[in-house]
Amino acid sequence: MLKFVYNIRHYFEKRGFYVSSRLADRLGMRAKNVRLFFIYVSFATLGAGFALYLTVAFWLKLKDLIYTKRTSVFDL
Repeated sequence: MLKFVYNIRHYFEKRGFYVSSRLADRLGMRAKNVRLFFIYVSFATLGAGFALYLTVAFWLKLKDLIYTKRTSVFDL
């Protein structure tokens, strides 16, 4: 059972859009504290924290697509 939980945690940490770590870097905090904040907000607001997390992930992905640095004009 513990290995199953560890595998799920590893999967989401690896493919979780890096929202927590990017937000923590921006705010100068630990990613663990940002993750805990999203978890507590999700429980307190019955899922609105999860919706907030997905919204931030969407905006970060959109920002990455728009502001990618290209080395050449032909990289379009």
